[in-house]
Amino acid sequence: MSADEEFLEKMLPAKDLIFRLPETFATVEEERRHRKERLAAALRIFGKFGFEEGVAGHITARDPGMTDHFWVNPFGMSFKHVKVSDLILVNHQGQVVQGRYPVNEAAFAIHSQVHQARPDVVAAAHSHSTHGRAISALGQKLEPITQDVCAFYEDHGLFDDYTGVVTDTEEGKRIAAALGSYKAVILRNHGLLTVGDSVDAAAWWFITMERSCQVQLLAKAAGQVVHISKENAELTHQQLGNDLVAWINYQPLYDQIVREQPDLFD
Repeated sequence: MSADEEFLEKMLPAKDLIFRLPETFATVEEERRHRKERLAAALRIFGKFGFEEGVAGHITARDPGMTDHFWVNPFGMSFKHVKVSDLILVNHQGQVVQGRYPVNEAAFAIHSQVHQARPDVVAAAHSHSTHGRAISALGQKLEPITQDVCAFYEDHGLFDDYTGVVTDTEEGKRIAAALGSYKAVILRNHGLLTVGDSVDAAAWWFITMERSCQVQLLAKAAGQVVHISKENAELTHQQLGNDLVAWINYQPLYDQIVREQPDLFD
């Protein structure tokens, strides 16, 4: 039995209660539309949470039919304004094959290599969020000091280098190597990068990782932190650290943004 199946067996309520699970699709076209909708919604949420810093930041979603292509937000467009129709499709050579806007050069250099190295990854998220940058400037990883951060316990890397704005796919390969099989990597002096088997999961990991960075900074500034034991951190990671749990945690945020900003589907 897989980890997801074990989780469902423990968590699913009685059959007469409503409990949402990730959708399944009859056609590639349906799945493509779904991923684009979730991508536009995730970008709107990042905008709402203030994860923008000029033109920096991107979320990508692998195309379900052309798996060496990915959908991404256009260069120079605010996260807060992105609609489904604005998304661009980029091939493995960095060419925009569908859409009206250019691609962020750093988005291609990083995300193309992450998607290539990790065929299990559907989506990847990166932005220059405030607390993620602060932790990255310290060259630190996250410590097991809260329940939530245990989702990343021994499940995130550190790219312990900085060589300027990432415009070269060779640098993207190094970042992908630092990510390894983890769900996230801290890019020193840069920010955070998270991945998942859905747009929802990748977005949730970024959001909760950013908040965990904030908590670690606050707690360590206030005094001596108390660490969760290795045994309990590992247990909590098993309980909270899979992509299905991330997907479930993300649904209230998705519901909020589509109710507040339904134009994102245009």
